[in-house]
Amino acid sequence: MGSIQPTSVFASAEYIPPDAIFEVTKGFLADSDPRKVNVGAGTYRDENGKPWVLPSVRMAKEIVANCGHEYLPIAGLKTFRDKAAELVFHDTKAWSEGRVATCQSLSGTGALHLAGLALKKANPTLKTALITEPTWSNHDLLFSSLGFEVIKLPYYKTGAFDFPSYMAALRAAPSGSVIVLHSCAHNPTGCDPSKEQWKEIATVIAEKSMFPVFDSAYLGFNSGNVDEDAWAIRYFIEELKMEASVCLSFAKSMGLYGERIGLVTFSTGSQDTARVMNSILENVQRATVSTPPVYGAQIAGAVLNTPEIAKQWAQDLITMSSRVQSTRRKLYEELLRLGTPGDWSHIVKQSGMFGYTGISPAQIKELQLKYHIYMADTSRISIAGLNESNVEYFAQAMDHVVRTIN
Repeated sequence: MGSIQPTSVFASAEYIPPDAIFEVTKGFLADSDPRKVNVGAGTYRDENGKPWVLPSVRMAKEIVANCGHEYLPIAGLKTFRDKAAELVFHDTKAWSEGRVATCQSLSGTGALHLAGLALKKANPTLKTALITEPTWSNHDLLFSSLGFEVIKLPYYKTGAFDFPSYMAALRAAPSGSVIVLHSCAHNPTGCDPSKEQWKEIATVIAEKSMFPVFDSAYLGFNSGNVDEDAWAIRYFIEELKMEASVCLSFAKSMGLYGERIGLVTFSTGSQDTARVMNSILENVQRATVSTPPVYGAQIAGAVLNTPEIAKQWAQDLITMSSRVQSTRRKLYEELLRLGTPGDWSHIVKQSGMFGYTGISPAQIKELQLKYHIYMADTSRISIAGLNESNVEYFAQAMDHVVRTIN
């Protein structure tokens, strides 16, 4: 008798294509051409195209060099959590009245994940999550994986925030939804609402009893000033007295990409509710990573808690944001100088690390094949990947593909 071959438990498993952005970086790293340019990855690079360790972070690393390797509490490093939350909520009643729950997370992705898990546990009736179209690709994956029905609200059209379409879709969306908002530097478009538009958005969200989750990966990196970049958060929480979650990441703002340092917060209506949400956050943290990493938290905590280092960090934010803004201007001026067909003013109207060029997939493919330029297939580019030595080359390549490829 022949042996019986057991059916594999994986027989019905389907291959999932690799993440598109990480594939862009993989292709760039494998390319040996000296002209190659990577404008796909969302990481800051200095004027020489090299990773930049912030001076403030260098100072902090000297302080925490011997921090040890013991477990942190489930909720993370308290000195970091308190100061990071204060960074956002200072001078608000939510903060002064002790109505903010916090938990250290694995950067921004981890913060959003914990927020989703905590919301599900706190209120199982929450079924729907609203995100923008387009948005950071992880938003859809993350909230759908948590069991939310994800609804996409149109956001971008012809180089700008499509406010009328967004508002129409928001008004038609289910009441009581979770809504994911980009605090600033909308990823991937770089198009943020004006303060007046934010007020209209907030009014509808309040009227429809939606729960805002602010994805705040770029506070301070966008304008060079944390308070300016956190304006919308403060308006919702302080002016409208709404409950909300704010999900922070220090990957971009401190250059701590690999350390995965973030914070999830809930601004609640009472101290008792904050206490409950702290307990839920600890519960869902325990069920996922148990306790968060210590070294990066020590670094971020030292930056925030040491006045001299905090002052240097404020300058570092200006350094990074200013370079990105000046590079935007340089790219725009080069395209104008070349007479590249089309209106490119959206490049300087957008803000933050990313920009939407609006070129076609065929043009993106030609940029990679002919010019060794790597970008997301959505046409999003990381402005931080450009500098004085490659921005003219990039503009010339853009000019060529726009003229020759449909």
